[in-house]
Amino acid sequence: MTTLRFSVDNMSCAGCAGRAERALAAAPGVSEASVNIANHMAQVSGTFSPDALRDALKTAGYPARETTHRLSISGMTCASCTGRVERALEGLPGVLSASVNLATETASVRVLDGAISADALAQTVSDAGYPARPVDDETPTETPSEIDPLRRDTLIAASLTLPVFLTEMGGHLYPPLHHAIMGSIGLQSFWVLQFVLITVVLAWPGRRFFRIGLPLLAKGSPDMNSLVALGTLAAWSYSTIATFVPALLPEGTRAVYFEAAGVIVTLILAGRWMEARAKGRTGAAIRHLIGLRPDTVLLSRDGDFVEVPLAEVAVGDEIKVLPGGRIAVDGIVIDGDSFVDESMITGEPVPVAKVPDDVVTGGTINGRKALIYRATAVGSNTVLARIIDMVQTAQGAKLPIQALADNVVRIFVPIVLGIAALTVLVWLAFGPQPSLGYALVAGVAVLIIACPCAMGLATPTSIMVGTGSAAELGVLFRKGDALQRLDAAKVVAFDKTGTLTEGRPALADQFTVTGADSDEVLRLTAAIEQGSDHPIGRAILSAAPSDLPEVADSETVPGYGLCATVDGRTALVGSEQHLKEQGVDTTPIVEAITRYAEKGYSLVCLALDGQAVAVFAVADQIKPSAKPAIDALHEAGLKVAMISGDNRAAAETIARQLGIDHVTAGVRPDGKVDAIAALRNEFGPVAFVGDGINDAPALAEADVGLAIGTGTDVAIEAADIVLSSGRVSGVVNAVDVSQHTMRNIRQNLFWAFAYNTALIPVAAGLLYPAFGILLSPMLGAGAMALSSVFVLSNALRLRKIAPAQEDAPAPNYKEATA
Repeated sequence: MTTLRFSVDNMSCAGCAGRAERALAAAPGVSEASVNIANHMAQVSGTFSPDALRDALKTAGYPARETTHRLSISGMTCASCTGRVERALEGLPGVLSASVNLATETASVRVLDGAISADALAQTVSDAGYPARPVDDETPTETPSEIDPLRRDTLIAASLTLPVFLTEMGGHLYPPLHHAIMGSIGLQSFWVLQFVLITVVLAWPGRRFFRIGLPLLAKGSPDMNSLVALGTLAAWSYSTIATFVPALLPEGTRAVYFEAAGVIVTLILAGRWMEARAKGRTGAAIRHLIGLRPDTVLLSRDGDFVEVPLAEVAVGDEIKVLPGGRIAVDGIVIDGDSFVDESMITGEPVPVAKVPDDVVTGGTINGRKALIYRATAVGSNTVLARIIDMVQTAQGAKLPIQALADNVVRIFVPIVLGIAALTVLVWLAFGPQPSLGYALVAGVAVLIIACPCAMGLATPTSIMVGTGSAAELGVLFRKGDALQRLDAAKVVAFDKTGTLTEGRPALADQFTVTGADSDEVLRLTAAIEQGSDHPIGRAILSAAPSDLPEVADSETVPGYGLCATVDGRTALVGSEQHLKEQGVDTTPIVEAITRYAEKGYSLVCLALDGQAVAVFAVADQIKPSAKPAIDALHEAGLKVAMISGDNRAAAETIARQLGIDHVTAGVRPDGKVDAIAALRNEFGPVAFVGDGINDAPALAEADVGLAIGTGTDVAIEAADIVLSSGRVSGVVNAVDVSQHTMRNIRQNLFWAFAYNTALIPVAAGLLYPAFGILLSPMLGAGAMALSSVFVLSNALRLRKIAPAQEDAPAPNYKEATA
């Protein structure tokens, strides 16, 4: 029986509480349930699962509140460690899910809010043998580095083992050395000296293997430390018996393997030291992001600006940033003008002009003039903190591809123990004399070489480095598994307005009848439009020079256009119908009207003194980065589609210019969901790119959603991936990072599995009958350490991912549409 208390949402009255209570009471395994409307808490007793409670409340319309706790964990060395920690956490009442990441040494635990505290979760993990502590989301921190302790232990082990290794192995390779040792101190004293040195190695730097591995072995849940502890303890125990009570061993089997135990510990410690150094480099992106926040700020107090710690800043405070200084928190400029380098947030290399009422983002760098701004968000509410949180969340995620490794590792260590035991028995039964010595060497080699470190590091290290590199390119993976889903996409579908286009009308083309001056015609039309608030009129005005003539007698004809006198000439501006109703013959411009209308442009016609002289074609401007990005997606083997609410003519015009394969036009936001489903049925998994607000249903329906927008956009909450630069080229960079990372993961998993599959039989002695080859436990330890270092080094190559797509200059669309 378990009793659980947790928070419930959406309750407003006693009736709500009653319905929620009845829903809980009907859930499987619940024997008693009560809901308190005053504090919105539910209390349930029985033998239930948290998922059943959550599902019951969700169906009733009163969802259980959920929260995520992060833990920092030390002492994990392989995938079996992460599996053990996950099982310990998932066995707690109120825990919905737990994901443990070996590379970041963290756990992300989803719980029913109020059911269990972060401290209780940390204590459970610590009791399982892995010291843990809660991590405060407002101040992201990293796991304390083990680099220094591992370096110290490695050097101690090496200094104590080296004399034993050189004298023992050197005596075999150079007989005079062996004879000199025997003649000076004798065999027994030589073995006793080895015993003393290697015992110190095992009891001091090597104690970590025994402290963790042996208790887990006793509990029936061995891990990598258990394998190392068994292997080294077997070699040490056999050698100790041979040294002090040799009568217990058969004649011909009295030999020592102290050097093997010492070298195994030294090599594995050295491997872990290199792993720790490599894992430290995998977190470079997070450290860089955290380092963007200054330690102190100049805060306005009593009319003066005084330097205070960043933690003292509150919303509404006025802050001064000096030239070249880093903006501390999000805010709005209230005094001064300058340029701000926002590249570390958006990836945009060109500094952005800032004047009063403009928004500034924490972590960006001020230019050559001082600014005073008012704080609008501090702590975990800033854009930078949210970006750090997104990157950390993605780095801690588990991809579907990792399920295979997790399932194998779950049973891997017990299988290895069985193989080692079988190896010893086979050698004792069928091996040459002294069979006991051969059996010991082969059994220890199997235990040592089979440690599943590389399996546990294969996926999380690649995710960690890949998502970190993506963040530096302005690509923020909100969910780590989006890496795999984006790699699997067969078609990329774009929203049009605001995604492929600028989202505002601009002059796309102009037709002027023979004999009229096109520049003068544009000036006159813009002069008439300068009093208009219509977006089309503003588009014409923005395309004209600033020296516009005076306008008199301007009159608006609702729904049609304008009448005015400009430069002494009577002008009509508006639709073709407007000109016709005023008695103007539109024949000179009718061909241009037809051509532009077929392309879906919005049209403005001009007549001067009763003669039709010009047609202006206005359209939403294509973003400069759109065409190169779509070309790059095609080169990557992806189909490209566009889903738009515009009319088909306008949508197909944009599609032709950009080389888009498939167009769906004239759809409402909810219709985009059906359009994505149709694309999926025709092509396969779909990635959808939109602005993250109107496109929210489509982003949710797609296999992976990418939102184009800045870090302050609602897109952050709506998509799987956020392109903080706001450029279409970010889509190409996201696809490129995804493909690189997934390829890196597959390489790592192949190496990890192939390594163990190939070398365990060799360690067991499979090659001995045919070739006389028996793998030394020392070589096994070295190979095992190098396999983990290889996986980490391979993952670190992802740090060198460069932008796959740079923005191109804006094309001349007038030439493109001529």
